[in-house]
Amino acid sequence: MPVITNIEDLRRIYKRRAPKMFYDYAESGSWTEQTFRENTSDFEKLYLRQRVAVDMEGRSTASQMVGQDVAMPVALAPVGMTGMQCADGEIKAARAAEKFGVPFTLSTMSICSIEDVAEHTTAPFWFQLYVMRDEDYVARLIQRAKDAKCSAMVLTLDLQILGQRHKDLKNGLSTPPKPTPKTLLNLSTKWRWGMGMLGTKRRQFGNIVGHANDVADMSSLMDWTAKQFDPQLDWEKVKEYKRQWGGKMILKGILDAEDAKMALQVGADAIIVSNHGGRQLDGALSAIRALPAIMDAVGDKIEVHLDSGIRSGQDVLKALALGAKGTYIGRAFVYGLGAMGEEGVTKSLEILHRELDITMALCGRKDVRDLDRDVLLVPKGFSGDWE
Repeated sequence: MPVITNIEDLRRIYKRRAPKMFYDYAESGSWTEQTFRENTSDFEKLYLRQRVAVDMEGRSTASQMVGQDVAMPVALAPVGMTGMQCADGEIKAARAAEKFGVPFTLSTMSICSIEDVAEHTTAPFWFQLYVMRDEDYVARLIQRAKDAKCSAMVLTLDLQILGQRHKDLKNGLSTPPKPTPKTLLNLSTKWRWGMGMLGTKRRQFGNIVGHANDVADMSSLMDWTAKQFDPQLDWEKVKEYKRQWGGKMILKGILDAEDAKMALQVGADAIIVSNHGGRQLDGALSAIRALPAIMDAVGDKIEVHLDSGIRSGQDVLKALALGAKGTYIGRAFVYGLGAMGEEGVTKSLEILHRELDITMALCGRKDVRDLDRDVLLVPKGFSGDWE
């Protein structure tokens, strides 16, 4: 086993072990992938202020996200088809998150169902909802999340229409993979992945197959979502889904200050500044660059979180210093999962925690809740000076 010191080490192992179509599904963005790239590169534009001769004993990364105690302000983001990165992937990721003390968010488009994850965990997890045209199915999905004792609902707003990701189309992305000669050749080199998948019955979208009307089989994510995702989702419907849920609701996909204000008006408990990991509107601002304007607009009135682009504990610190109360990792935990299963997810969390803790200390702070803009050197115009 190689010495693993950072998230990039996990990504390299993941690339070797996961089938190409599922690696590309995670490690890609829409169209030119400009936003996908800038989600990470824009963090590098923020510099840290080193401070010395400060008592660093008794440091703490403990905090809260939507009233829930967390070991560090990092949640596992909802990622579709996680159970195709590694057999029973959602269960393994949820277990790792529970043991570490951070939230896990289950995607509507998961391979393991809500019930699967609830059966194999003890801590309440969060559920992410995609709004479908089939209102009866959505109502039953919400009830299933309630029955599983999910403690928060994450309503995704930025996927009413599926963005085009060239690699998925070229790879013929499906679950389970279609047995084309190209795919079979690639799968023949991924024996570890294959052995895991042979040992599980979970190979389709567990929240949909057998639950949505007239859906007994669904191999194509793109075909089904193109037909079912609701392009008519608006703020009135958001209010209705909050009423149906009745618990903590987090709105994901906010990238504009005006939308942040609307989220406040509909009574959201928190918002996630996110561009869907660069997988939807290519050419949109990176999440970290969009964060300051949103904090200026609503930061003292609603809990603001950040998703998209985090690959290190330093990235987490920078988002918190700009005002976010929580952050989310998607690819960073998927790398670990695809590389080493549950152990890999734990490793990714350990890496982020260590980086966050050490960086916080070297910036002269001992409590993650005390991080503020004073620990950063922010370049002029970072959040934009647009005409």
